[in-house]
Amino acid sequence: PHAGPVESKNKAAMSELVPEPRQKPVVPMKPMGINTSLLGYIGIDTIIEQMRKKTMKTGFDFNIMVVGQSGLGKSTLVNTLFKSQVSRKSSGWNREEKIPKTVEIKAIGHVIEEGGVKMKLTVIDTPGFGDQINNENCWEPIEKYINEQYEKFLKEEVNIARKKRIPDTRVHCCLYFISPTGHSLRPLDLEFMKHLSKVVNIIPVIAKADTMTLEEKTEFKQRVRKELEVNGIEFYPQKEFDEDLEDKTENDKIRQESMPFAVVGSDKEYQVNGKRVLGRKTPWGIIEVENLNHCEFALLRDFVIRTHLQDLKEVTHNIHYETYRAKRLNGNGGLPPMTVETEENHESNL
Repeated sequence: PHAGPVESKNKAAMSELVPEPRQKPVVPMKPMGINTSLLGYIGIDTIIEQMRKKTMKTGFDFNIMVVGQSGLGKSTLVNTLFKSQVSRKSSGWNREEKIPKTVEIKAIGHVIEEGGVKMKLTVIDTPGFGDQINNENCWEPIEKYINEQYEKFLKEEVNIARKKRIPDTRVHCCLYFISPTGHSLRPLDLEFMKHLSKVVNIIPVIAKADTMTLEEKTEFKQRVRKELEVNGIEFYPQKEFDEDLEDKTENDKIRQESMPFAVVGSDKEYQVNGKRVLGRKTPWGIIEVENLNHCEFALLRDFVIRTHLQDLKEVTHNIHYETYRAKRLNGNGGLPPMTVETEENHESNL
């Protein structure tokens, strides 16, 4: 019988507690003339020039890894990309060298200069990959190497007295060479790209594309794209990292038409119609490496060097390295990473 008045009392108390609806903040008027034309010259357009001067002084780092079975022309292609002898084989390679029993990692650094721009280029070769009878887990040394470079960078970053410019040995780009079989990807190709696409930017390349007819090449490219999609393998440029519509449009074209690049590499020059061209001589003519009617080498070079080099570096730093860093610090309770094996131990383990 007393429930009614108690309820009404509670309601009254609650109504007192309910805060008044907050008024919407007054939106300030937009300042007039955001795009006003300047009354005179200020010089803010020199910012780009200032940045150029600064970066020109420090130079650029670019670390490119080549992975694939021996005999697919990896060394030749890298030499062709940078128009200089930068691969492991061209730097004092012994022809009698045997196929290594396990995957080895060989990094060779060069400084190449063009038009006053200096680039510290490191080519990381992986002899022995996919050349054994049993290739199980042969990507592990490669994944270990990539993570070791992230670890090295992280250790430098968490030092109290940090270097002004931390040496960057992180792998910015991994060219993965697919054998031009014309059939489908091998299980090894799929396994490698599945594991490594999460830690590095992978660019798939069909090597020695002059061994296929144009129809075979087109068909093989479509098949490779389909297989990568079915297996959920994200290669570079990854869809989720497109920053704006312009990037998306440009990268979609690359993903749907160019990838994987069917290329031919050659560091030999031939005379064609009075011009010196890089090419491969066959009994039925010369395959011009930089001629788009012959192969897609020019597309690959433009993509890796002329349009996406800076983006490859940024995705490595902002995505792959950040993922590694977050995992490492989380696993460590947010503290700086524990010291991993020293360089001496590391060398003795190799």
